[in-house]
Amino acid sequence: MIIPRTFQKIKDRYQHKTGPYAHLFQPYDGDEVVSLDCETTSLDVSKGEIISIGAVKIKGRRVLTSDRLDLKLEPPESLDGESIKIHKLRGTDLVGGIALEEALERVLDFVGNRPVLGYYVNYDIRMLDKYLRPKYGFGLPNKSIELSHVYHDIIKWKSVGGNIDLRFDTISRKLDVPMMERHTAIGDALTVALMFLRLKYGEPPEADC
Repeated sequence: MIIPRTFQKIKDRYQHKTGPYAHLFQPYDGDEVVSLDCETTSLDVSKGEIISIGAVKIKGRRVLTSDRLDLKLEPPESLDGESIKIHKLRGTDLVGGIALEEALERVLDFVGNRPVLGYYVNYDIRMLDKYLRPKYGFGLPNKSIELSHVYHDIIKWKSVGGNIDLRFDTISRKLDVPMMERHTAIGDALTVALMFLRLKYGEPPEADC
């Protein structure tokens, strides 16, 4: 039986409210957000494996570039030429990468109970949950913030019919935010963090008509 994510999170909170990870389920009342991105071998969650994880904290109006997570994992067997075309990471680039179990521990420690920001962030959360749940008995419980939804909601009142272009490159261009090391986990996490601050504190971008 598939349990809806909202109900699953409630169940997880109840089951782990007194355990070693109880703090992850507490409401967050600070001013930090974590921009997070995973590079994987496939866009299919059921088939994909994580090869790198990038995350950076945002505090107020600042991206804390010195407070980041930039993890490369051990090369999985599913790493092939097609996936390398996207993320540019070869098996040789992942030599010395850490084990998945260590990466998961470091992600939980770094993110804590802060909100998680990303571009199509639900995919990244589902990829992490795929490995977190068997090991810890819960998925990432954090509130999520989808960058494309923030962008859409801010400019939709300027749009004159038609669909709003939500492609990553388009959002970056419209916000005049340079893309940092595109298709690397830490690069995308940094770019998303900068775009988020631009949307939250800058002038609203013009809509494509």
